[in-house]
Amino acid sequence: MNTQSTINQILELKTIAVVGFSPKPERPSHYVSIYLKEMGYNVIPVNPGHKEIIGMASYPDLISIPEKVDVVDIFRRSEFVPPIVDAAISIGAKAIWMQDHVIHEEAAQKAEDA
Repeated sequence: MNTQSTINQILELKTIAVVGFSPKPERPSHYVSIYLKEMGYNVIPVNPGHKEIIGMASYPDLISIPEKVDVVDIFRRSEFVPPIVDAAISIGAKAIWMQDHVIHEEAAQKAEDA
């Protein structure tokens, strides 16, 4: 659900795991994450191909993150979304945000129901 009230509640949460965070500056996951960090959010990269991205520890998956995650921001193709949503639910994330063009209705419904 993307009502303004819901969006405002999400924006109050401070720790965001970015699944698909790319080290490439031209990628949306990179510059969106930089922006979030500049706005004061605690950004946690999730990318199994990198141990560190722009000076931040990167984790292979959500389960490996040693701290509490409030929001999971997904920058992966739609077919990869269901297991990410399952992991987000299992770690107790309060919100799951799928970026534009990341669409998976069943996973979205599962997230809303959780």
